[in-house]
Amino acid sequence: MRHLLGAIVAGTLAVPAAAQETINLTVASSHPTVVPWVGMIQTHFMARTDEILAESGNYEIEWNEAFGGQLYKANATLSSVEQGITDIGWVFSFLEQAELPLSQASSNAPFATSNPPVLLDTMQELLETNEAFRDEWESHNLVVLGLTATDLYDIYTKEPLTGIDDIDGMKLSAPGVLGSWLRGTGANAVDGALTTFYTDVQTGVSDGALTLALGALPIKLYEVAPYINRFDGGAAFSGAVAINRDTWDTLPEEVQNAMLEAGDYYTESHGIDLVERHEAALQAMVEAGANQSTPVQIVEMPEGETEKWVSKLPNIAADWAQPLEDRGIPANQFLADYMEGLRARGEDPARDWDKE
Repeated sequence: MRHLLGAIVAGTLAVPAAAQETINLTVASSHPTVVPWVGMIQTHFMARTDEILAESGNYEIEWNEAFGGQLYKANATLSSVEQGITDIGWVFSFLEQAELPLSQASSNAPFATSNPPVLLDTMQELLETNEAFRDEWESHNLVVLGLTATDLYDIYTKEPLTGIDDIDGMKLSAPGVLGSWLRGTGANAVDGALTTFYTDVQTGVSDGALTLALGALPIKLYEVAPYINRFDGGAAFSGAVAINRDTWDTLPEEVQNAMLEAGDYYTESHGIDLVERHEAALQAMVEAGANQSTPVQIVEMPEGETEKWVSKLPNIAADWAQPLEDRGIPANQFLADYMEGLRARGEDPARDWDKE
């Protein structure tokens, strides 16, 4: 009887622990996780969100992962998050020129910076302070969580180059807006993405690709384009990790705050990673391709060739901005804010696109 009474009293006084709520979310991308900024969605954004939520124990997320094009391809990254095909995904802004026009500013003002962390910091500030830029993303039913950029661009070819003049008459694969970097050089841009470059070069659709080391390494582009003609072209803003707004609105505030903090961590870590991995990726391709029929070779361009490339370009920034201005989109002001943001952080653009 004493034991029974004790059990009753204990049961009466015990305060039941709050049940942990499990939230199911789908996270997806068009590109595989071997692409560094996609892999970091797992290792940095998702992992950091889990860590933050574990501190209180109130919520946990059950992640349904669909990376590597399981749900959609590179030409549908924006619409797939917008429409809720995935809750969270990487939006590849390069291929969304019509829907995300201001996001193309850094790509249309090339060689303005070769410092990815500075670029990302500038774009983050613009997202917070420039209403037109923020609305550009939010109008697609999105909440931006983290930003992505590129490392530095080189030209990968089947035959070595001696300088920028050699690409005259060549067909070079390039993603979306980056095809404009070939204007004035005599080369023809073949629209594509990392997911298509290998096959395009292998089948002769293109003679090579304008791309970045961190993308070329995991897709083994060096197998079909073994000459890495090194120009160290500038970094560019490439998109964002975003969540569908309808999904966002269903999440508890604690989960939202955790994701925003994790998104900042992802952006900062991604910028540092781009710098650290760039040289390592170039060397990794040389080592991986050392025994193939045509060994991989880094071809250092003569001094001044990058500047020569920039000088060949028409005023692509003005060509980009004017049609947007005609539509009432403040592209010139956004370009000026972007360039001044870089200068304020100590950058010295190779060409003053905003002042021409």
